[in-house]
Amino acid sequence: MKRSAAASSALLLGLTLALSACSGSNGSDGSNEGSAAASGGASASAAPGGPVEELTVAFPSTSTPKDMQMVEDAINRIAEQKIQARVKLNPISAGEWVQQTNLMFTSNEKLDLMFVSGALYNNMVAKDQLVPLDELLDRYGDGIKTAIGEDYLQAAKVNNKIYAVPTVRDMASSYGVSMRKDLVDKYGIDIGAIKSLDDLGNVLKTVKDGEGFAPLIPSSPGQTYLENYLFYDKLGDGIGVLPNYDNGLKVTNLYEMPEYKELLTRLRDWYQKGYILKDSATSKSTPWELIRSNKGFAYFAGMKPGFAAQESQAAGTAMVAAELLPPVAMTGTVTGAMWGVPVNTKLEDKAVQFLNLMYSDKDVVNLLDWGIEGTHYVKTAGQDNVIEYPAGVDSTTSGYNMPLGWMFGNQFLSYVMKGNDPDIWKTTDEFNKAASRSKALGFGFDPTPVKTEYAAVSNVITQYEMPLETGSVDPEKVLPEFISKLKAAGIDKIIAEKQKQLDEWAKANSAS
Repeated sequence: MKRSAAASSALLLGLTLALSACSGSNGSDGSNEGSAAASGGASASAAPGGPVEELTVAFPSTSTPKDMQMVEDAINRIAEQKIQARVKLNPISAGEWVQQTNLMFTSNEKLDLMFVSGALYNNMVAKDQLVPLDELLDRYGDGIKTAIGEDYLQAAKVNNKIYAVPTVRDMASSYGVSMRKDLVDKYGIDIGAIKSLDDLGNVLKTVKDGEGFAPLIPSSPGQTYLENYLFYDKLGDGIGVLPNYDNGLKVTNLYEMPEYKELLTRLRDWYQKGYILKDSATSKSTPWELIRSNKGFAYFAGMKPGFAAQESQAAGTAMVAAELLPPVAMTGTVTGAMWGVPVNTKLEDKAVQFLNLMYSDKDVVNLLDWGIEGTHYVKTAGQDNVIEYPAGVDSTTSGYNMPLGWMFGNQFLSYVMKGNDPDIWKTTDEFNKAASRSKALGFGFDPTPVKTEYAAVSNVITQYEMPLETGSVDPEKVLPEFISKLKAAGIDKIIAEKQKQLDEWAKANSAS
């Protein structure tokens, strides 16, 4: 979303890509180990007796499983007993999510609990579409608060209030490079020795000399090589960043930083030496398609525990990974997937009570993630948290194949599909706790006061960033032109506004 954050079409695309990417990773593996919240013992606060209320729960999905009603009925047997409520699950096509949910808001359609994309969160708060949750969490959200942890929960604050809660999954990201294992083995490459871009350059030379093709390929169609190599907090959009995730909270123009020019110069050198795919700026192929057709070896990536196994599955061949930048938690890594209570509801108490079950009740979590035991999965012998498909069933024939565990509350309570690391959530919990925190964790930028300049600057970035950050053009000639046009479009005004908002956020944070 870096080059067109203001465009709703980009948000739609981003949401769709997020669903496909995450469902191929955390949705297909998980375990019931991890944080203290992963005990399964916590439950919603005792609800008063009374009539059973029905909650409409909306979330984006790539499809609606044919056994959805069966799973919904099983969830409701738990919800009726624990909180005197039923749920009506409402999956909405990811490509229509923004349009359909906006229609639900404008028509005041019944909607009690909904997935909230981090890319849309601040805008939804500004439009008064979400209910403040602070008092509701104090009354009904003990399981939520325990599962998420105080520091990551605070990252969801807007104007010092919580309007949505992050799901429990990988809350941070490290940055590095994913590589084909067959070629790593063939050339005796020591992945543990790859600690810097200089080290990576030597590896790329080895593979280029031995194989003849350009080894470094884009992480995704339309992405540059620097979008998955972040030594700074993007503060949402990259138009004004926080170097080294701190910088005394001084917002800086990334494109004027010496480090940025050095990276561009390195990419240009690699491009001219044939280390980088020549049509990187225009390629429509996924990295896995290029790897399967023997047209690529490595790509930059944001990483997490289980990443190499995830990429191996996607690529159809064994992949290994080397970390170049250590894990860090930023607002975007925490708030990317959240849940909120829309203002349409008349059942906000019940909505938060059910949300609490999604973060504390192991049975509810696994019904949402995997379906019904014995029908959609079976436990493997000797491993209570590892599952597999029943005999004669696979992912394509199962009546409930919706691996969106990263979306449904507390993924640390989810089972592991056989073939994945049984301890993935214990490892992920440790990863989250060990990650450094950006000094601006919890800050969200509102570009409304500079929307004219924002649109103009975004257009300039769209024009220049891709060719520069793929090594396709000479930065000595093109970078000064890029910076000049950014200034003419008003980037300094945007950075000043972002600095103002960051200062106000820091002041409010220190006072709270």
